Amino acid sequence: MTVLGTTRAGEARRVAIASAVGTTIEWYDFFIYGTAAAVVFGPQFFPQASAVGGTLAAFAAFAVAFVARPLGGVVMGHFGDRIGRKSMLVWSLMLMGLSTFGIGLLPNYAAIGVWAPVLLVGFRFVQGFALGGEWGGAILMAVEHAPHDRRGLFGSLVALGLPAGIVLSNLVFLTTTLIVAPQAFADWGWRVPFLASGLLVAVGIVVRLTVAESLLFAQARQAQEMHRLPIVEVLRQHGRLVLFAAGSYVGISALGYLVIVYYVSYATSVLRIPLPTTLAMLLMAAAGFAVSILLMARWSDRVGRQRVMRWGNGLLVLWSFVFFPLLDTRSLPLIAIALTVMLMLQGAYIGTQPAVFAELFPTRVRYSGVSLAMTIGTVAGGALAPFIATALYGLSGGSQLVTVYATAMSAVSFVSLLGLQETYQRSLSSNP
Repeated sequence: MTVLGTTRAGEARRVAIASAVGTTIEWYDFFIYGTAAAVVFGPQFFPQASAVGGTLAAFAAFAVAFVARPLGGVVMGHFGDRIGRKSMLVWSLMLMGLSTFGIGLLPNYAAIGVWAPVLLVGFRFVQGFALGGEWGGAILMAVEHAPHDRRGLFGSLVALGLPAGIVLSNLVFLTTTLIVAPQAFADWGWRVPFLASGLLVAVGIVVRLTVAESLLFAQARQAQEMHRLPIVEVLRQHGRLVLFAAGSYVGISALGYLVIVYYVSYATSVLRIPLPTTLAMLLMAAAGFAVSILLMARWSDRVGRQRVMRWGNGLLVLWSFVFFPLLDTRSLPLIAIALTVMLMLQGAYIGTQPAVFAELFPTRVRYSGVSLAMTIGTVAGGALAPFIATALYGLSGGSQLVTVYATAMSAVSFVSLLGLQETYQRSLSSNP
């Protein structure tokens, strides 16, 4: 390898790592809300509701972020395609950090009345706006810097931010619950993970400021290929791609939030499993998730993206059918297996998704196209998944309807993948 090649490879690794660090922090911020909503936000911010009603209200507030994510994707996608990827990533991280820190300082309903849930929803909206613009920019920085034959692997480093965020958020919550008494955790201990975000965000911003702008974007800007309204071109020229890409993520998003958020509520309130045990099993599953992401992404660089994603999603449809029956056994080993297999099968999609989405769209509108597809899929799939699952369980008194819902959503992803062409040999710079 030449000195220039070595330098570019080193820069690509630095960019991928910087993107992964920032994405990990943003997912940490996003997920700690989900865990808190499952175990503590009901009595803290919606005390006038019943136990189930309070959880539903907390999950409804959780869903507000998904309303904001398309807006964040469109706004940051626009400026990311106009002025650059790097600056949008710094802004998204700042917004996420400030809103998460604000939740940590927010007085509860007993202190300020109705303003407590109102402000909680407002901070959650900002979280969603920030995350809507984060993911697209992060994967583009990694994939556009990556060597042609390792775009899957380099993109998967950003995807690792998802399981890393799961691990970090649950580890902080788990540590807090072990250190403080249950009543102290309910009173003030739940705030610690939110306040800790301030330090993490500061580190992430410093890391992101050290990397260079995407070379492909710089070349497109120099050649004056930028579109005045990127989102308009995406919808006019690539609308079909956006719909199929978004559809491919619907089931993955729904199942992801059923595992990461609803599972915590279901295990502690229905199965009566202690919170530390519940979180410990999720941590183990997330470790398997991370391994799967890397292996599947690297495999996609060799055999193609669609082969990996379709096989993974096909198996995911089958596993969705047995996931909740395994949880209902209350057997800790079977629950651990159910969680681990569910997340590892999702790794076949999550690991390859960054490269696939980047390869679908041309440079001049790539940020907008990627962000729009991702956020639509998230809203249609994950936004209301915990809420719907809670309501279905309350309606039937069992997990049967939740199983039907999970299986149907995973089938949507599988069918949508059939509408996407293979992309792993496509050149990003000449993408039409």
